[in-house]
Amino acid sequence: MEFAARIAERAALKNPATKRITILGSTGSIGVSTLKLIREASEDFDVECLTAHNNVSLLAQQAIEFSAKRAVIGNASLYDTLKQALSGTGIQAEAGEEALIDAAGTPVDWVMSAIVGAAGLAPTLAAVKTGATIALANKESLVCGGDLVLDNVKKCGATLLPVDSEHNAIFQVFDTHQTEMVERLILTASGGPFLNLTRADMRDVSREQALAHPNWDMGAKISIDSATMMNKGLELIEAYHLFPVEKDQIDILVHPQSVVHSLVEYRDGSTLAQLGSPDMRTPISYALGWPNRHAFKAQKLELGKIGTLTFMDPDFERFPALRLAKSALKTGKSAPAVLNAANEIAVDAFLKGRIGFLEISETVEEVLNKIDFVTFNEIADIFEENRRVRAYTQTALEQRS
Repeated sequence: MEFAARIAERAALKNPATKRITILGSTGSIGVSTLKLIREASEDFDVECLTAHNNVSLLAQQAIEFSAKRAVIGNASLYDTLKQALSGTGIQAEAGEEALIDAAGTPVDWVMSAIVGAAGLAPTLAAVKTGATIALANKESLVCGGDLVLDNVKKCGATLLPVDSEHNAIFQVFDTHQTEMVERLILTASGGPFLNLTRADMRDVSREQALAHPNWDMGAKISIDSATMMNKGLELIEAYHLFPVEKDQIDILVHPQSVVHSLVEYRDGSTLAQLGSPDMRTPISYALGWPNRHAFKAQKLELGKIGTLTFMDPDFERFPALRLAKSALKTGKSAPAVLNAANEIAVDAFLKGRIGFLEISETVEEVLNKIDFVTFNEIADIFEENRRVRAYTQTALEQRS
């Protein structure tokens, strides 16, 4: 994988005086946080393009404030609304999937890939093919097609910088010059809003309860994934592709305070951890400034006031999504992509009130047990499998009701 060599080579480069930036998913929580950081040091960044799927009003506001050259709304039916909002600004308004991918493929220095779900795969690949630095907040790109995505990263000379707080934490304390000395990676998990509930208690939880994460402010889909702990399962798969470790060298540790964002255990007995307040601007800032650090007005971590940090092993019985994710990673082939596609459909059904909370993981397990896994030979195979599994899952849910 030549992990250390690639990172060292990139780290030797000096950042340009002004970074040209594209944000894919600028109206989501990650995109909004990224723009907050850029607002504090606007002279250091030149915004090329901002994209969103439905939030056309916020997209237009952002594009105007940051003098973006292009604004793309994924929902093609909103083109006229966007065009009218940007009339007279000189900002180019575009809409639709092709426009989104074209914008992602426009050469810039740095791209924030923050589109949620498998929908972010094609734009992320388009950005990778430009050879840019990709700040990856779209974990599904690696979950669905890790090997093929990373092949393109290597072929095109791109750089992936992890933005998820857990992977960014590992990235900060991973010794790239002694990868053979790494014993294991430990991803921390808050446990979500239902950490202390029994399975029986979780059966009737509401949409609002599931969305109420105790520590993080996230979008709806990721918040539900955190409540089921599928988010941590997807992150486990992502970590395998991001770092040069074996599948059995990645563990999960529940840490309700979300202060220790992950750890790297070494074979000399050392365990290194990255700590910080639960604020996504910290990992985004690290990726934004890399290979240097980018200062911002961060909330200080005052351990004396926090007093106690607690840790516990995850409960695979109460949170079966973790078991399903570990199994999918071990199985390989298309199993992680099937896991992700089925989960996206099941989460959407829960958010729309069609199924109960526990039925999310039950649906994913049912699909995993019935779908035949395939080998991906090219990127098009990933898209086709995603379509097939999503349709299969929709049918399975319809037959339940």
